[in-house]
Amino acid sequence: MEFLINKLKNEDIYNKVYIIGIDGLGGAGKTTLVNSLKLQLQNENYSSYVLHIDDFIHRKRIRYDSSREEWYCYYNLQWRYDYLVKEILSPIKNGEIVDKQIEIYNRENDEYFTQRVNLVHGSVLILEGIFLQRKELKDYFDFVIYLDVPREVRLNRVLDRDNYIGGSEDIKCKYEKRYFPAEEKYMLEYFPIENADFVLKNS
Repeated sequence: MEFLINKLKNEDIYNKVYIIGIDGLGGAGKTTLVNSLKLQLQNENYSSYVLHIDDFIHRKRIRYDSSREEWYCYYNLQWRYDYLVKEILSPIKNGEIVDKQIEIYNRENDEYFTQRVNLVHGSVLILEGIFLQRKELKDYFDFVIYLDVPREVRLNRVLDRDNYIGGSEDIKCKYEKRYFPAEEKYMLEYFPIENADFVLKNS
């Protein structure tokens, strides 16, 4: 936190929206870090706004394609990167103020609702989620933090967290088929630990 706050103080962010990416694999603790970071920014009188990559998910009919392997669907069909870039990231990159209604995904009913996003110059956008250092998104961030957490630790966390999937065996099965293979591809393709601006290790 100190490192990041000092970086903000030493940079001229008052003519732009500063974008921080919180990257990490499933169960790494990204949301917990975001909540702490947002509070710290508030204490330092920075205006901040949080978005989650899971706000930009495709509907089930797109992201679950029975003709393809589950990991492929998760890695390639899960997120509306084009929408996120067009509505939020590209305008910020072009120096614009973002003040608009955007579509946010609701897992409960597999639909979208609208939410107003107001990002003025001098504010900080925190985008949290998995696979943030992919080519579709990487160049839009001013600073990327990667949470490096062992798989066994992450699995124990999601077993407690992801009850919407079902029981423990259901969760393990879904992670083995859908999430873990996609995570392995991301690690091999993009080397997120090496390429992040800052890495937090947690065992």
